[in-house]
Amino acid sequence: MPLSLIRRGEIWYIRGTVAGQRVYESTRLGDKKAAEILRARRESEIIQHRAFGTAVTRTFAEAALAYLETGGEGRYLGRIIAHFGPRYRLIDVDNDAVNRAAAAIYPDAGPATINRQLITPISAVYRMAAEDGKVPERRFRRRREPAARLRWLTPEEAEALLAACDPRLLPIVAFLLGTGCRTGETLGLTVQHLHLGTGQAHVGITKNGDGKMVSYPSRTRRILAACGLPEAGAVFRTPKGRPYRLTNGDGDRLGGQIKGAFDKARKAAKLGDDVTPHTLRHTFATWHYAVNRDLILLMERGGWRKPDMAIGYTKLAPADLPARLLAHGWDFRANPVQPEAENPSFGSKIKVLRDV
Repeated sequence: MPLSLIRRGEIWYIRGTVAGQRVYESTRLGDKKAAEILRARRESEIIQHRAFGTAVTRTFAEAALAYLETGGEGRYLGRIIAHFGPRYRLIDVDNDAVNRAAAAIYPDAGPATINRQLITPISAVYRMAAEDGKVPERRFRRRREPAARLRWLTPEEAEALLAACDPRLLPIVAFLLGTGCRTGETLGLTVQHLHLGTGQAHVGITKNGDGKMVSYPSRTRRILAACGLPEAGAVFRTPKGRPYRLTNGDGDRLGGQIKGAFDKARKAAKLGDDVTPHTLRHTFATWHYAVNRDLILLMERGGWRKPDMAIGYTKLAPADLPARLLAHGWDFRANPVQPEAENPSFGSKIKVLRDV
């Protein structure tokens, strides 16, 4: 017998047996016309499933659940599943559907974010279903991303930038240069997780969701100590002495929380507008790899999970870069064995560092 609607209180329920399957479930609807549409759709799904199998009737949510149960990455899937809902069929997820999802979920995001947080997880779910024979193979068009930034700072440019920083920006830039942390990771650092004695810091807010222990050279340690630290709470504060409000997504790449002060220092240092706080992460990776030539160590200290990601941040550097870094007091060797020489030309503003 076909499925029918029955009322229980204010809610309509679907009841009956179709194609050998018994059904008794709530529509969660009080409007009979809307409930009837849902009843007809549910009946059609059951009949199609019996006639054609899961290739036609399997939903994206079901495929995503199977993907997660096999250990798939679920960080960005929640919003995607919520967008498609529980009834959206997997075979209906095509490039047009992805475009609509991008407009709904990430209306202001750039190509890199859409590729990473939308197209990559959808492709992974679909690929696994295709490998299992549930759906035909399908490729999703990725957004064209801007050419990778090649900008990194030489030791001399970094010194000019540090010398131009105001007192609240100076320790932030020194930490970014010394650790390669992202701006959001840095601004979220708390005093209890900063260990000046060992030159380490535990960063608990990271882009990939994992905490990490970072090491920084004694040059960074001396700048932090000379600038003074709060007794508790956030290490880095706004000009009003308040913790920074953390942001997510691409805003972190631009360092929006410190953009005004950073741009002022950048201009005073005669650096172009292609230099952003995120440039300092490229700078760290380039400096660190030039000194150690150790990709595994770079991944560990920079918090990269995959070698290709770490390699993407390292830029071509001249052979004399390690010596120039040491001359300016930046010792990124895995096991420093001698004190770092402070740069005598750094300026009177942080002369106190030489006495720390």
